[in-house]
Amino acid sequence: MATLIQIQNPPRRGKARFALWDLGFRPFYLLASSFASLSIFVWALQFSGLLPFSYLQGPMWHAHEMLFGFTLAVLTGFLLTAGQNWSGQPTPKGTYLATLAALWVAGRILVLSPWAWLAAAVNVAFPLAVALALAVPLYRARNRRNYFFVALLLLMALAQLVVHLNALGALRVPGWAGIALGLDVMLLVLSVMGGRVIPMFTNNAIPGAQAVRHPWVEKLALGLVLLLIASDALHVASAWLALLAVFTMLAHLTRLWLLHLAFRAMAAMGWVSLSVANHALTAGAIGGMVIGMMTRTALGHTGRKLLAGKTEVACYALVAAAAVIRVFVPLLNPSLLTYAVLLSAAMWSLGFALYTLRYWSILSRE
Repeated sequence: MATLIQIQNPPRRGKARFALWDLGFRPFYLLASSFASLSIFVWALQFSGLLPFSYLQGPMWHAHEMLFGFTLAVLTGFLLTAGQNWSGQPTPKGTYLATLAALWVAGRILVLSPWAWLAAAVNVAFPLAVALALAVPLYRARNRRNYFFVALLLLMALAQLVVHLNALGALRVPGWAGIALGLDVMLLVLSVMGGRVIPMFTNNAIPGAQAVRHPWVEKLALGLVLLLIASDALHVASAWLALLAVFTMLAHLTRLWLLHLAFRAMAAMGWVSLSVANHALTAGAIGGMVIGMMTRTALGHTGRKLLAGKTEVACYALVAAAAVIRVFVPLLNPSLLTYAVLLSAAMWSLGFALYTLRYWSILSRE
């Protein structure tokens, strides 16, 4: 079985050099963390009415930016790095990698501009470009096991296209359908990546942990996630969707994402709002997985010891606290929603700002 991602690198050179464009994780982790910190902070101010101008056009565009801006940037950095290990072939570096990063930045800027068609073209082009950059080395190596990541990137492009065409009045399908598709794709990505790397990371970090993967559990859990995604897309009866979410949660009992799947079941039954369920996935599962992955792989790929220092622990605690506050405070007392959003955003922004400051020199120099 192919290793997901090679953590150990050769020893670092004595003299530091600029290395930002050496491999995909370097620029995209920094872009993602800085954007996560800034975007959430400004959006929270707009949501609470404290911002004297409009940053985004509404909640759908906040979801768009966190999903197709922040999360997709992290996924890009990870895949362009892991893809080299999977295939033994080079992935984008230098000017090619810088061009991909510039395309991502252009997408973030154009969303704020009046040039809606250009924003749509650039944002849809980004995951297509990343899919191509990943597909070439995988195809050359005949690494069929990971072709599905290319397909998932194409689905992310389709999801963005739905959002933009709806906003442009060119498609009657609701823009939120594109957001839902993107979230479902990320749920699948998290399930696959978590099942592959978390046992390995656990065993490397905790001697004697003996975390193992059980193939039948993996197949059952991922199969149920796929069934859940299909049922969601087909708008099946809420009772069936809730029951399926419960079974999926049980299948993941020895793995991940229990909190989100539980909230998804409750949302399907109308017991909690869809916003609460979605934030359990985005702020909770995605946020927690991302900050852990970005610290662990960044340290490993730059030849540093895999130890969580005070800054890393602070990042983990702040992002986790942000998720808990954003999900549970409005659930227990809806009248405190605005305060929960502001406090949660402050913690989230601080957590990712700390990452950016701590890892700038790590990721930009070698």
